[in-house]
Amino acid sequence: MMYRRWFGFLAILMATALPAAAQSPSPDGSGWKHGLSLMGDVKYPEGFKHFDYVNPDAPKGGRVRLSAIGTFDSFNPFIVTGNPAAGVALLYDTLMAPSFDEASSEYGLIADAARYPEDYSSVTFRLRPEARWHDGKPITTEDVIWSFETLKKIFPTFNRYYQNVVKAEATGEHEVTFTFDQSGNRELPQIVGQLYVLPKHWWEGTNDKGEKRDVTRGTLEPPLGSGPYKIKSLSTGRSVTYERVKDYWAADLPVNRGINNFDEISYDYFRDRTVALEAFKADQFDYNLEASAKEWATSYKFPAVEQGKVKLEMFEDSGSGIMQAFAFNIRREKFADPRVRRAFNLTLDFEEMNRTLFYGQYKRIDSYFFGTELASSGIPQGLEREILETVKDDIPPEVFTKPYTNPTGTGREVMREHLLEARRLLKEAGWDIPDGERVLKNAKGQPLTVEFLLVQPSFERVVLFMKPSLERLGIQVNVRIVDDSQYVNRVRGRDYDVIVTGWAQSLSPGNEQRYFWGSGAADDPGSQNFVGIKNPAVDKLIDRVIYAKNREELVAATRALDRVLLWNHYVVPNWTLNADRTARWDRFGHPDNMPKRGSMFPTIWWYDEAKAAAVGGR
Repeated sequence: MMYRRWFGFLAILMATALPAAAQSPSPDGSGWKHGLSLMGDVKYPEGFKHFDYVNPDAPKGGRVRLSAIGTFDSFNPFIVTGNPAAGVALLYDTLMAPSFDEASSEYGLIADAARYPEDYSSVTFRLRPEARWHDGKPITTEDVIWSFETLKKIFPTFNRYYQNVVKAEATGEHEVTFTFDQSGNRELPQIVGQLYVLPKHWWEGTNDKGEKRDVTRGTLEPPLGSGPYKIKSLSTGRSVTYERVKDYWAADLPVNRGINNFDEISYDYFRDRTVALEAFKADQFDYNLEASAKEWATSYKFPAVEQGKVKLEMFEDSGSGIMQAFAFNIRREKFADPRVRRAFNLTLDFEEMNRTLFYGQYKRIDSYFFGTELASSGIPQGLEREILETVKDDIPPEVFTKPYTNPTGTGREVMREHLLEARRLLKEAGWDIPDGERVLKNAKGQPLTVEFLLVQPSFERVVLFMKPSLERLGIQVNVRIVDDSQYVNRVRGRDYDVIVTGWAQSLSPGNEQRYFWGSGAADDPGSQNFVGIKNPAVDKLIDRVIYAKNREELVAATRALDRVLLWNHYVVPNWTLNADRTARWDRFGHPDNMPKRGSMFPTIWWYDEAKAAAVGGR
């Protein structure tokens, strides 16, 4: 299960896994469970005080300043249009809350417990009577039902994610039951627990001008929430500040002890990451998550680092896998043939790129579940092979006979061999260079062109590194850098040849795989099926993942899915580092026993007055 309180909204999906065994019923025989796990039983017993990875005595107070790139034009993140403000998820609570030192567990937040029948055909949540909105009104079963029905209706992402949840109804004063259109899907109870709950009375009311609110449209009116923070101030498109709710109803729940420690969290927007980095050096914000290997190697040798005022620290992230890649839009005919897509991979000299551009910091990705036990390797054996045999007629034959590998090696002779192979594949796919010309053309006389659509200038140098090899093959290359709003609109409109994107994976994949690769999501503008995959074999393998009956079957089915995705060459895999590279002005503290989920800043951190006084500034 991948549970994130993000609202960058490239995805709102949170994946799950399947349990090795169902949890035991509660002692009173009611079946109510204080926590849900898809990996067997939960780690924390009923009545636990706090998660092990937090400091339950962390001081409350202080302000943390963060950055965001681009702009924002709405506080409604539940619609397809617009750019929601960074941090807006802080306003809302969900039925259950995640544990970050378990692979796939969640515990009661708005709901204090849940139960479901043995066939997993429904789930019931018991709401806490004390749960409140910021205006003091209780969170009701009506709010939960309205949120579920509304979000499915207005947001394609939710509609896809909850497509098997067909009904929500009140079955008690504080109980809501969700009914599924199938049985045996063990992750459905848990993904329903991830539902964001919205205030029906507020959205169906009017604003200060007497105008009726519309949940289907963007708004800059600070919305009513139930979460740990509310909006304090904003400058449209430039900054937003959240303040901690002093009488937050859930502050003392076990899932919240030791987190939400800052009195204020503010986000300032910058045009691009280069400008933002200079602002960080000037102490205009407190924390920077560095995505660029070049910047990490060359740009953090300024006086505040040498004086110890800025701390550089890397935090391991082994809780999820990743596929970052150049993703083809195979809705376009020129990229429909996998041989064309493989040819592009052959032009990427990763070893030389890693040496000259990335300072040797990265590893090449060779799996959609890179860095986890779910990644395929070698030749399929045992149960994995049995699963692949069920789709044998619809997958590349190499799946059974060859391990998937990216082109490797560097140097002129090696690249010459790679380009010759790429040339052969392109010719087989119907692309050739007519006599007297330098451009690849198909039988219709159309040239093979490619536009790399980018939103950050920092990735331009990577594409330009590949460009000469592509042009040697006769491919016309264009690099287009657009602003954040234009990029979002073009991606949603599927108006691109190739983009740089990524799919984060948990140790427990499930229904979100439909949203990533499923045929039903290919034409959904809000989905993460950026490639446009409509492959019956992939659909069948996704179902094997979702309906796996135990961990062994889940792992085998996921590896089978991984292998088929790889051998269809839907993407040119990029590279990754299983750690967060972070720089921070040394004003903060964090627990000693942090989970290996990256820095988790600012969620479990706190403001340290003594450190802040020593650093000065602000």
